[in-house]
Amino acid sequence: MPRHWLTELLLVSALAACLPMAAVAQPAKPPTMQARIAVAANFADAARKLAADYAKQSGQKIEISSASTGKLYAQIVSGAPFDALLSADAETPRKLVDAGLADASTLHDYATGRLVLWSRDPARVTDGEALLRKGPIERLAIANPDLAPYGAAAREVLQHVRRWEELKPRLVMGENINQASQFVITGAAPLGLLPRSLAMEANRKHRGSSWEIPAAWHAPIVQSAVLLKRGERNPAARGFLVYLRSPAAQKQIRNFGYD
Repeated sequence: MPRHWLTELLLVSALAACLPMAAVAQPAKPPTMQARIAVAANFADAARKLAADYAKQSGQKIEISSASTGKLYAQIVSGAPFDALLSADAETPRKLVDAGLADASTLHDYATGRLVLWSRDPARVTDGEALLRKGPIERLAIANPDLAPYGAAAREVLQHVRRWEELKPRLVMGENINQASQFVITGAAPLGLLPRSLAMEANRKHRGSSWEIPAAWHAPIVQSAVLLKRGERNPAARGFLVYLRSPAAQKQIRNFGYD
């Protein structure tokens, strides 16, 4: 073989041998940070908007999984891969802390919900108090009180007006509050006891009628968030919970109908 060909062959071989080492020496791109957040059904739309805003600022992806608070609690206890919980009550996150499944230092209240009597019919709810106390109610949609805090609040309201036992056979019960609201929107029930946030959204589409339940008629619907043990080393999950307490996020939460 001519000498110059031999020299070129040796040079190419040497360069080829260096390529794997060069590839290894390149700094690895940081993985996309993401977190999976369990969110109470009533807050799902607000959480998705907040997650999108947070992603724009941080570059960290937040995946929202929603269900009733009771169902989410059961999933977390069974080992579901959630990094944080946005509950519809304050009790459930504290139970997870007590069980060693959540970080107590991250526990905080992020919203307070309000309940309304809502109908898709613009003329149905004119005097909400009179209707609840003694008016004709053929069917009434609520969330399951054993799974959903808003359902428990609805039961308290009906107990307050002393109609719980009377109306129990006429209740159209959803597994979560979103399902209950769909019963009213689709006409399966002419009336529903729904979160103000969902009633506001329904009114934008259907222009129904509503009456806000006095806060004294049920226990406060304080909604708390907590970082779960799985998310303790997840910057996206921890950062999102911090973001929830920011002025920008709190403004968005109020815009969705929460105190």
